[in-house]
Amino acid sequence: MSTDDLFRDGLPVLPLADAHDDTHDDAHGCACGTDGCEDVEIDLDDYLAEIAGQLPPVVPSEPVAYDAVLLVGFGGPEGQDDVLPYLRNVTRGRGIPDERLEEVAVHYRAHGGVSPINDQNRELRAALETELARRGLDLPVLWGNRNWDPYLADTLRSAADAGHRRLLAIVTAAYSSYSGCRQYREDLAGALEATGLTGTLHIDKVRQFFDNPGFVAPFVEGVRAALDRLRTHGDVRVLFATHSIPTAAAEVTGPQTGPDGPVGWADGGAYEAQHYAVANAVMAAVDDSVPWELVYQSRSGDPRTPWLEPDINDRLAELAADPDERPDAVVIVPLGFVSDHMEVLWDLDTEALDTCAELGLPAERVPTPGVHPAFVAGLVDLVAERTAAPTRVPTQATCGAAGVLGPWYDRCRPDCCPDPRGRVLPTVAEDVG
Repeated sequence: MSTDDLFRDGLPVLPLADAHDDTHDDAHGCACGTDGCEDVEIDLDDYLAEIAGQLPPVVPSEPVAYDAVLLVGFGGPEGQDDVLPYLRNVTRGRGIPDERLEEVAVHYRAHGGVSPINDQNRELRAALETELARRGLDLPVLWGNRNWDPYLADTLRSAADAGHRRLLAIVTAAYSSYSGCRQYREDLAGALEATGLTGTLHIDKVRQFFDNPGFVAPFVEGVRAALDRLRTHGDVRVLFATHSIPTAAAEVTGPQTGPDGPVGWADGGAYEAQHYAVANAVMAAVDDSVPWELVYQSRSGDPRTPWLEPDINDRLAELAADPDERPDAVVIVPLGFVSDHMEVLWDLDTEALDTCAELGLPAERVPTPGVHPAFVAGLVDLVAERTAAPTRVPTQATCGAAGVLGPWYDRCRPDCCPDPRGRVLPTVAEDVG
């Protein structure tokens, strides 16, 4: 089952364990993954509810008296001389020659060699400090990156030197995937080992926040405003865009086993299901009569390797060429992204909007959450539900969830989002019970 066939006219074709009985017709193919059963089309809401019922139960963590918050980012270059060293960091271990990296470097060089992501994290750090102080939570906010200065190891050394011992990490990635969750937890464990601070510093992590109302609210606001402006053109279609990942990696995102057996994820795993849940919640809050779909961007690597599809530019061309589906305008929603970093500025604001212009489709790109007050407040809610501070009002039970798949796990399941290369590395914040 290909990803672009996963949802047809809003109806997913899904590998559900109870989608057939023992009397099925062996002459047809089945989405359940066995030979001989007809594809079953069910409503998106039904699929999400089915999956939610199969997941392991969420057990809230006991409150902890953390002494600092650690904002964990991806990192980005801050000048032309930084671009190649940064890209080498991002691709370390893959043997990619510099001439290939220069093909990507053009995106940064067109912006003076500067990614906006570091300044955005500086702004987010300051906003978090302000909101924490407003609520009476006396927690400094530290900041470290995976791929550029300030590196995680340097930040952890400084934290230990300042006397900090228990850190609560906020990773700037909302959804479940290897690169968006487990790899960061590996990075944190690796930085502890590299600095000799394993056993001295204890690091936990707030849960994936795709479902948090503070993350969803800015998208609701942005989609509503864009629809109001673009409806003057006629029929509008909403395209929710997120980073594509290899299909094989997507399939194993999220817990793979629940209390009653395997979790019946569709081919995109938890990564895709979480995006569908959030997009569904956004459109339910705005106008569920407007057609929408999930599209992908920013794929890289070997073109022979299957990645999640459809690509946003390919899908725009398909829509424009189909007289029955061609919209009069398009809203592009960067649903997979926390801030307006390079993959938003280049892949959406440059490439996708250029595609829309070439196809004669009026289009707007909705803002990312950035430092929207609702988003900042939502992140602090996630901190507050994990702390032992006397002002701990929001809790895991009352913080709320915009989608049926949340709230997610404080400590990730051991079978969730494994390394696509098969490596098993130490992590922090993993459920080992």
